[in-house]
Amino acid sequence: MKLNRIVAFVFLMAFYGSICYAQISPGELSSYHSHLEGISNCTQCHILGEKLSNDKCLGCHTELKERVSQNKGYHSSVEVKGKQCATCHSDHHGKSFQIVKFDEKKFNHNLSGFPLIGAHSKKTCKDCHNIKHIMIPKIITKKFTYLGLKTNCVNCHIDYHQGTLSTTCTNCHDANGFKPASKFNHTSAKFQLTGKHKNVDCVKCHKIDTKNNLKFQHFTGLQFSNCTNCHTDPHKNKFGPNCMDCHSGESFTASTKGMKGFDHSKTQYKLEEKHLNVDCKLCHKVKYTTPIKHEKCFDCHKDYHNKQFAKEGVSPDCAACHNLSGFVNFSYTIEQHNKSEFVLQGAHLALPCLDCHKKTEKWMFKEIGKKCVDCHKNIHADLISKKYYPEDNCLSCHSVNKWSEINFDHSKTNFKLSGEHKTQTCRKCHFKENADGTKTQKFANLAVVCTNCHVDKHYKQFDKEGVTDCNKCHEFDNWKPVKFDHNNTAFKLDGKHSNVLCIKCHKPKEINNNKYIIYKISTKCESCHS
Repeated sequence: MKLNRIVAFVFLMAFYGSICYAQISPGELSSYHSHLEGISNCTQCHILGEKLSNDKCLGCHTELKERVSQNKGYHSSVEVKGKQCATCHSDHHGKSFQIVKFDEKKFNHNLSGFPLIGAHSKKTCKDCHNIKHIMIPKIITKKFTYLGLKTNCVNCHIDYHQGTLSTTCTNCHDANGFKPASKFNHTSAKFQLTGKHKNVDCVKCHKIDTKNNLKFQHFTGLQFSNCTNCHTDPHKNKFGPNCMDCHSGESFTASTKGMKGFDHSKTQYKLEEKHLNVDCKLCHKVKYTTPIKHEKCFDCHKDYHNKQFAKEGVSPDCAACHNLSGFVNFSYTIEQHNKSEFVLQGAHLALPCLDCHKKTEKWMFKEIGKKCVDCHKNIHADLISKKYYPEDNCLSCHSVNKWSEINFDHSKTNFKLSGEHKTQTCRKCHFKENADGTKTQKFANLAVVCTNCHVDKHYKQFDKEGVTDCNKCHEFDNWKPVKFDHNNTAFKLDGKHSNVLCIKCHKPKEINNNKYIIYKISTKCESCHS
């Protein structure tokens, strides 16, 4: 059916010619599309009986179709993607109508996929978007276009390195300028700059000359396997081609063979760790060939610990605890420490040595204390009976893991913990907060009376000789009066009284905005019954 409609439409257009076209066409096409004038060309852009087709637009604009299919460029950005072409590029407004028009100054170049940063942000559109930078033949035929540019630097800029380095210029340069190469790091090169080489001007090694009639600097193909590739050998190969056997990169004059750089392992004493950095003359005070004592550390080093570890007046060698990486490093282990008079356990294992052994300017290892109170302040002093921690031994109650870990057996006191009391911390009962924010300890002076810790909500109604014994009615699991039996009071509940609500007889009362129940009432009948 649809094919028949198309055939009929084409027949009518051919028959009526320009008369019919003048009535159907919405207006003259722009100069860009003027070659599509005529009723027979409508279906080049339009689907018969429908609106413009994006597919038909892209069928002609193949260079743009390729970009869209790759999800690249401005037409694939969030601002444009999914829109109809005619939304921005409508036609039939006359030959002089500009189909492509936008404000270059307001255009957000980030939407193109190539953000303008650094020196690029100072360029005009035509500095980059011109025919000399476009390498695609089909696009070159256009008078002006924003398409066809590649994002590689060498598409717009001359390759100063002439193919000797990567064409990804951003490995070394940034968008602010080619000089200096701010992102280049010589550590990524095969030749690492150390010592004096760090201060050498680049051009000293990387010579500049002319190549292909252009200024060219050599960055590749340089020989550097031996020092003699750049430096003259004053010894004329007398000591071999490798200068580094005796010299260092710091300076040729700073060391000679037999000094820094000399292979000391050829002698009876191999230099290792910290000894490698010692100035030769600190040990070789006379001549390098004069033998020196080196069997023990004390041959060169003094006993820093002033014979604290000496046995029969003779100090052990430093190597028993220290190693050649430095005196501040030591190899004395926890296992060794636990063979001493003080075994490290619990939290003591996490302490740095200096917490105990360097409380002053000097390190101390002997006679520094064995009991807890030798290092820790006894905050309980005389507040706890000595029978609970004889000889001030904190471990009677506390654990070496942490102070808050208590293992005291409260049943040894005259107040055995039961019920809710088992869940309380020691501080809850034994540390009272004062009005000024300080806390007072109470241990030996803490009376075993409920009201010492709990508020008497009965307002002394059950006091006997100034003491309220809550335990007569309550248990330690909760405040409910599970032990109270009204039949044990002066008024036994029987008969009708057994079904009367408590509130009928025991009325609430308020004192200082605090409500409580009156339990002590008269047992006479007329007190309740009129």
